[in-house]
Amino acid sequence: MIFCCASMEYYCSLATGNSEDYCLSDAIMIYVEKFDEYGIIVHDGGESFIGIQYCPWCGKELPESKRKEWFKQLEKLGFDSPLEENIPEKYKTGAWYHE
Repeated sequence: MIFCCASMEYYCSLATGNSEDYCLSDAIMIYVEKFDEYGIIVHDGGESFIGIQYCPWCGKELPESKRKEWFKQLEKLGFDSPLEENIPEKYKTGAWYHE
């Protein structure tokens, strides 16, 4: 993964998407690879984050989230609840959109 600036890389490295990362006081940003999206973590005890379109440090435009396309592709493969089902490995990372 290539980040837009050193600050974005540092803060995204603190939270890898695991639920325990959301509790870290230093974790303020998250990058969700399978959706190719960035967000600001909401420290509310859950896994919420606010999606962002621009880097808060350098101002560069970030890639558009692929979340809708992820769900659309998995629906075509017959998955009704992909967050709860055993989906193909490539859909657990960004491999599905790098093909």
